[in-house]
Amino acid sequence: MINLQEVIETNKMIEQENLDVRTITMGISLLDCADKDLSVTCENIYKKITTLARDLVKTGEDISKEFGIPVVNKRISITPISLVGGSCCRIPGDYVQIAKTLDRAAKEVGVNFLGGYSAIVSKGMTKSDELLIRSIPKALACTERICSSVNVGSTKTGINMDAVRLMGDIIKQAAEETKDSDSLGCAKLVVLCNAPDDNPFMAGAFHGVSEADAIINVGVSGPGVVKYALEQMDAFSPNSKGADFEVLCETIKRTAFKITRVGQLVAQEASRRLNIPFGIIDLSLAPTPAIGDSVADILKCIGVEHPGAPGTTAALALLNDQVKKGGVMASSYVGGLSGAFIPVSEDQGMIDAVEAGALTLEKLEAMTCVCSVGLDMIAIPGDTPATTIAGIIADESAIGMINQKTTAVRIIPVVGKKVGDTVEFGGLLGYAPVMPVNTFSSQRFVDRGGRIPAPIHSFKN
Repeated sequence: MINLQEVIETNKMIEQENLDVRTITMGISLLDCADKDLSVTCENIYKKITTLARDLVKTGEDISKEFGIPVVNKRISITPISLVGGSCCRIPGDYVQIAKTLDRAAKEVGVNFLGGYSAIVSKGMTKSDELLIRSIPKALACTERICSSVNVGSTKTGINMDAVRLMGDIIKQAAEETKDSDSLGCAKLVVLCNAPDDNPFMAGAFHGVSEADAIINVGVSGPGVVKYALEQMDAFSPNSKGADFEVLCETIKRTAFKITRVGQLVAQEASRRLNIPFGIIDLSLAPTPAIGDSVADILKCIGVEHPGAPGTTAALALLNDQVKKGGVMASSYVGGLSGAFIPVSEDQGMIDAVEAGALTLEKLEAMTCVCSVGLDMIAIPGDTPATTIAGIIADESAIGMINQKTTAVRIIPVVGKKVGDTVEFGGLLGYAPVMPVNTFSSQRFVDRGGRIPAPIHSFKN
């Protein structure tokens, strides 16, 4: 039973501390849409998405109005499209036609983004996978709402270095294709290791083959709520140094529980109204460019002057662990990524840390060892070689593979920009200072080809 105090507390979190449900994402299987004829496949895809998701946006808005809980985004994830287009796509341009169909369907139902223009190539690439990957730059340039992802490694299979090397080139091509909008296409493209089947957050969302025909996944957020809770904790602490780590951890854990309960309510209500099964709650702390809605500010509350200062990785590890511990008590079905995101352009505190000289690409890489995803929304000089980008992807994939966690790279080599310039993406994507990249070459390493074997601890059968 929810008491009056909990209602008042939740209202305060929404009105003053930036609590929101970041996304309701409907996962849709498109496996039954495949046909030998490209036009029939496109017609089947359009019909299935617009039928199943026709009420998704309205349902999210109705729940938001009735419960007073902001539901920021309504989104769709689909079966990795390389699995659907293999029977009818003969050239990359055929996949671009599917991308245009997906974009048209997304606009018809009114969702913010549609994810799943994807391929899973952690062990090897089929011809269909390669055609889709090579189509990505054109597909992102001619659509507005499509997000793309490629999974290049896993703890179980190792890292597909042929795919890693190819993705270095694809990211550079996507940057060039969208150079008139500051290479925005790269902001909708992520390279993953250990990608989960049920992630509701873009750009890495897709509907895994292990999922039901359709599912409702919800991503909650609330870095502002956690920040406020820590500020109150220290304000009332009898110790001049602030509360000790035991109290700090308990505070984060309890706050994460409250945030996740809000998401659980929205997920169950959306599932009931749409008559589609509830999948998971992703309890990630996802920041926005809004002041006060920042993971970086939480790290500062924990005690580091700026993210990047010594102690940052430990503080982030603590935060991530307590968020998970609090969240799993609030929902029976927690999944996706579930932790803390550290995108540079989407977090004002991270931007400030970069501009202050506290946060570097190398420190961000260290932080990704203990957070939810990886190197996220980072602008780099446009003349960065494709082989260097491939080396960065390989490093992040290795972190994910060895540590049995999801890691990702969403990096933007902005055409015409150099270190010190600023890039404006707008909306939730924010803005980013262009960060320096190590200029020593990794070409000989990434050009070897083949597959980096899975680690010994992957063998558990």
